[in-house]
Amino acid sequence: MRLTSTALLFLLIISCNALALKPQLLGRHTVQTYSHHRSVSYKTFYFDQQIDHFGFLENGTFKQRYLLNDQHWHKEGGPILFYTGNEGDITWFCNNTGFMWDVAEELGAMLVFAEHRYYGESMPFGKESYSNAKYLNYLTSEQALADFAVLIKALKKNVPGAQKSSVIAIGGSYGGMLAAWLRMKYPNAVVGALAASAPIWQFIVPCGEFYKVVTQDFTISGTNCSSNIRRSWAAIDRVSETGEGLQWLSQEFGLCSPLKSSDEVYGFKAWLQETWVNLAMVDYPYEANFLQPLPAWPVKAVCANLKFDTGVSDKQLLNGISKAVRVYYNYTGDAVCLNTSQTATGNLGFMGWYYQSCTEMVMPMCTDGIADMFEPQPWNFQAFSDDCYNLFGVRPREDWAEIVYGGRNISAHSNIIFSNGNLDPWMSGGVTKSLSKSLIAIMINGGAHHLDLRYNNEYDPESVITTRALEVHYFMKWIKQAAFN
Repeated sequence: MRLTSTALLFLLIISCNALALKPQLLGRHTVQTYSHHRSVSYKTFYFDQQIDHFGFLENGTFKQRYLLNDQHWHKEGGPILFYTGNEGDITWFCNNTGFMWDVAEELGAMLVFAEHRYYGESMPFGKESYSNAKYLNYLTSEQALADFAVLIKALKKNVPGAQKSSVIAIGGSYGGMLAAWLRMKYPNAVVGALAASAPIWQFIVPCGEFYKVVTQDFTISGTNCSSNIRRSWAAIDRVSETGEGLQWLSQEFGLCSPLKSSDEVYGFKAWLQETWVNLAMVDYPYEANFLQPLPAWPVKAVCANLKFDTGVSDKQLLNGISKAVRVYYNYTGDAVCLNTSQTATGNLGFMGWYYQSCTEMVMPMCTDGIADMFEPQPWNFQAFSDDCYNLFGVRPREDWAEIVYGGRNISAHSNIIFSNGNLDPWMSGGVTKSLSKSLIAIMINGGAHHLDLRYNNEYDPESVITTRALEVHYFMKWIKQAAFN
C-alpha cells in the first residue's frame, strides 16, 4: 500500500523531529545512535502502571521505565525536576537534556526522566503492543499524562524525604507539550512547567506556517539559498526523465541504492525535503550531534554551496545540492554512500508517533512553493484520514486536541514557561507571546529546536544564557510559592 502524498507529508513532518514525506516510510530503518559527549549517571526503575486509567474493564498493568538521579538532591523537601518523556527511548532524551543536569546542583534537585508509554521499554502489551489496533488503543497523550501524574504521586509517597517536594515538569517538543498539559490537567501534581519548543497550537494554525519558517531559515543564511532549493525540484524532474539522468543523479549524490523509477525519484525528493527540515530544526551555534553530527550553524554551511544565480544549468545546481546534503549526512567524512532511508536517530519511535498522528495529534501541514521553498502540497484531511484507516484501522479526530487541551483559550492556567527559538520551524505552532503574568513566553533569538534544554556551551548566544537564567528564576519562584501553600 502506498500512502497519498498528503498523508505522507502530514505523518512524517508532524513528528516532533520533523520527518518528511516519503513513499517507503514504513520501510524506513533509522539505525544511527548519537548522544552527547558528557556522561550522566542515573538509576533505572520500573513502575507498575494501569494500562487504562479512564476505564475499569481493562485491569492490566505494565512496567513504565523511569530514570532517577538524586546526586544533588536536598532531601526533606528538595524539588524534583520531572522530564515528561517524548516519542522515543527515554535514555536518549536523558542524555540530550543537559539543562536539567546543569541546574540540578543549584536547585538541590532530584532528576526524574519518565518514559512515555509505547516507547523504549515501556510497552503495555510487551512485544505485541504494536500488533493490532486493540492494543494500540491505549496510546494517547491523555493516558501518558495520567501515567506521569500517578508516578509523581507514588514518588512523593514512597521516596523518603520527597513528601513535601515541589515537582516541576520539563519537556521539549512533544515532551514540552506534555509538560504544559500536565500542569494544565494535573496542577496538583506539578507546581509549574517548562515547555520548550512545544507546538501546542500546531493543530489550529494555518497549514503552511511550519514550512515558511524553514524557508526563512535558509533565506537568511545565504544568498539565493532558499530560491535555489525551490528551483531544484524542477531540475530533478528534468534530469530524471531519462535513464542516463537517473544514473547521473544516483552517482552525483553518492546514493547507496541507485534511482530506477519515478516512484524512487519521488522518494528521493522527499528525503531531500526531510533533510532541509531537519537542518532548520538543529541549526545550533556549535558542533552538535542531536540528529546527525553537524558543524556549527549547519544551515549556513549548507547555503555556502547554493549561491548560484539563475543562469546555472540543472546539473550545476544539483551538484551544489549534493554538496549541501553532504553537510548533513557526511560531515564526518565517514559515509561511503548516502542512504535515503536513514535521516535521524534510531532512538525515536516513528511508528508510535504515526499512530498518534492518526488519532489525536492532527497537525495540518501544507506547502505552496511560493511562500516556501518546497513543491506545492495541499492539506487534504479526508485523504489523510483514509490513509490512516488503511494503515491502522482508525480515523483521526481532527479537533480532538483543541477540545481536550483548550486551543488558544488557556488563560485560566498558570505557571508555564513557553520557550521558542526564532529559527525553529515548530515555533509556528508555539506560544510566542505571554498570555498572563504566569503564562510566560520567551523567544530565543538565534535559537533552534529547544536550544535552552541543551547543555551549557561556550558558543551559546546571550539570548539562551539569559533564557536559562530566567527559567531557573521562575523555578525558584514556584518552589517558594508552593512552600507557603
